[in-house]
Amino acid sequence: MTTDNSTSHDSPQGASADSPLDRFIAVIPAGGVGTRLWPLSRAAAPKFLHDLTGSGSTLLRATYDRLEPLAGSRVLVVTGTAHREAVCRQLPELDESDLVLESEPKDSGAAIGLAAAILYERDPDAIMGSFAADQVISPDGLFQDAVREAIHAAAAGKIVTIGIKPTHPATGFGYIRAGDKLSVTGAPNAHTVVEFVEKPSEEVAQQYLDSGEYVWNAGMFVAPVSLMLKHLEANQPELFAGLQEIAKAWDTPLRDEVTARVWPTLPKIAIDYAVAEPAAAAGDVAVVPGTFRWDDVGDFASVGRLNSAKEVDDVTVIGEGARVFTENASGVVVTDTKRVIALIGIKDVVIVDTPDALLVTTKAHSQRVKAAVDALKASGDTDVL
Repeated sequence: MTTDNSTSHDSPQGASADSPLDRFIAVIPAGGVGTRLWPLSRAAAPKFLHDLTGSGSTLLRATYDRLEPLAGSRVLVVTGTAHREAVCRQLPELDESDLVLESEPKDSGAAIGLAAAILYERDPDAIMGSFAADQVISPDGLFQDAVREAIHAAAAGKIVTIGIKPTHPATGFGYIRAGDKLSVTGAPNAHTVVEFVEKPSEEVAQQYLDSGEYVWNAGMFVAPVSLMLKHLEANQPELFAGLQEIAKAWDTPLRDEVTARVWPTLPKIAIDYAVAEPAAAAGDVAVVPGTFRWDDVGDFASVGRLNSAKEVDDVTVIGEGARVFTENASGVVVTDTKRVIALIGIKDVVIVDTPDALLVTTKAHSQRVKAAVDALKASGDTDVL
């Protein structure tokens, strides 16, 4: 197995000699079940393994392809053991040593922290970029421009988040408040981060939008692995110690034994709380605004927005060979059966038809699907989860 990514992998496009871009390695955390997209998204087939945009690519495949011009084949994927086969099918070019498998979910602090620790063992000068596998982004060129800026800002000694310029007063996203402009060559739009803010009320979100100082927090981080680990050690010493033990064994025959022993003992915490927020308080976080279109596909209403080009009358239809009849109706139909679905005189409906489960709701209530999943779990109906 290769331990020096800088010499063994393809170089990214646009990288010159001694450029920070040469030190960049992409990390794709592919976790989470996406309970608001049940019954399409399930524990065995979470949302990143689906094509939710009608593009012909799953969200995971699209994420990898979007990062390839920046990272070449220097990509690490962190996912659950149960998804190994599906991930390898979708990303056949992924090297075995670059697939990090979790025996059980431990939240983003452990997932991204382990990636940082493994990359540090291979190259202490590496700059990592973490980009979730379940986001929809376009156009790719604007995204790549923002990441290049973030890499240059990271090389100057910052943990950099890519914030999305808000288009409306969203209450479902966290926000980042930008401060003074930084003076970094290659990152003309980078600013300091004053604070991370939790999901606001609509009134407060409108104030954020009007001020022009806030961007949406999309959970994208670009940073020197050494700086990520420094803040992880300072704020979560127990998690840091466990991840270090696994990382030191990762590229050795002891990997499986050490991982099986240590991983279940690790505390669960999000990377925002473990690293980003304390690092921001210490003045070590910057933000680069992204002007690309971004959606975290959080519910079936967003699936409808992303697929509006595939409408039958006013109904967005997703599913190969879907058999849908509509009359005076609007909404979203997602189907992976050949059952005929007829919608007559019904507005803003959401129908998701699978062989063993049927969801009927409205766009306005699509965020409530998680409650149905929780109720099914509580009643023991886990065969459909």
